[in-house]
Amino acid sequence: MSIPAIIMISIFVLTVLFILWRPYGINESIPTTIAAAIILLIGLVPFSDVLTIIETVTGASITILSTIVMSIVLESIGFFRWAAMNLAIKSKGSGIKLFWYINLLCFLMTLFFNNDGSILITTPIIIQTLSLLRIKPHQQIPFLISGALVATAASAPIGVSNLANLIALKIVGLDLNSYAYMMFVPSMVGILCIATGLFLYFKKDIPISLNQKLDRRELKDLALQFPGKRMPHPLGTNGVGQAAIDWKMFRLCIGVVILTRISFFALAPFGVPTEWPAVIGAIVLILIRWYRKKMGPVDIVKKSPWHILLFAFSMYVIIFGLHNVGMTDILVNTFGDTVAKDPLYAIFIMGLLLTLLSNVCNNLPSIMIGTISIKEMGLGLQTMQVAYLANVIGADIGSLILPMGTLASLLWIHTLRQYRIPMNWGKYIKVTLLVIPISLILSLLMLHLWTKYFVF
Repeated sequence: MSIPAIIMISIFVLTVLFILWRPYGINESIPTTIAAAIILLIGLVPFSDVLTIIETVTGASITILSTIVMSIVLESIGFFRWAAMNLAIKSKGSGIKLFWYINLLCFLMTLFFNNDGSILITTPIIIQTLSLLRIKPHQQIPFLISGALVATAASAPIGVSNLANLIALKIVGLDLNSYAYMMFVPSMVGILCIATGLFLYFKKDIPISLNQKLDRRELKDLALQFPGKRMPHPLGTNGVGQAAIDWKMFRLCIGVVILTRISFFALAPFGVPTEWPAVIGAIVLILIRWYRKKMGPVDIVKKSPWHILLFAFSMYVIIFGLHNVGMTDILVNTFGDTVAKDPLYAIFIMGLLLTLLSNVCNNLPSIMIGTISIKEMGLGLQTMQVAYLANVIGADIGSLILPMGTLASLLWIHTLRQYRIPMNWGKYIKVTLLVIPISLILSLLMLHLWTKYFVF
């Protein structure tokens, strides 16, 4: 192995370790930025590639950032408080109904926002709901784990719900509509399998009837009293019950979010980049809030994760570095000929390979490595596209076996610790080892059947 390759692999491994470890709670963009700066300075990625990298990652990053801005606006107008109370009301004293409502909420939140944002949004909502219903600590685990796994896996059906998916779409020549048509059914099979498997696994632990049936007025009274002083506030820094919900503005804002999401797909055939409607939607929400509540954008500026732009750019520089020193060539030379033989081989080889890579070194760099590799394999367009979709299934569903597989899973565990809810890797893996592999295989099989008989 050459000296540049040794240096590049060392930088990559150290970067991933720091992202997973996050000493002193440092943001994940810090180690990636330092690594990218070193790679550029020592010439492993020439500066001539910088503009190409910026062009590749900027649109996707702005789209994700805009959807997070939308979630911040919804938080400030009481959306999360409303969601928590309605989860408790709709369950009507049934733990089983509550389980499925929580899974549906987590799925929809990822579909309308993104996987990392969904974890940060839904975990406090679930904790708030379970607290309102006075569910015992040991009975909370089924709801929390199922919500996290479904929220993370739900980034697969549409490309706009995941930063890595959006970046990679350009590389393989897919637009959002084509992606959704080819991917929605296969990934939904995997997600439904995850939810069903979790229900069967936790069935004996889910309370059949909840101890407390609460009407709407009681729930609001409890929401005003929650939480305890020692825990972070479950619905963000603004708190629960600090202001009554403006229902007219509330409905208007939800409508804007839905229309923005629809516009991604409606405008895709006309070549309109996703970042345009995303930015417009975010600006409209900010203006609506300002007009109705006279709230400026200061809180949005403070809370928005601007580091996403830097993180995406830096991570892509690192992947370019691995590619330049021949690491992707290893995958191409090892699997290229077999992948090219048949779409079925392409789907299962790339899906299982991305599952392994994601659980070892996180799914974001893994899906980028996988996408660049299949681009270099000289595949036909159809085979390349199904191989990429298998990459996504491996990175979004297969990666859930270990917590380090996704940043969303790590954020979830971190959030639970903030609320003093005990969760360790052992508890997590005990569940995922039984549920995720079969869901992964069924999803990959459905991808083959769906694309063979209904797409191509």
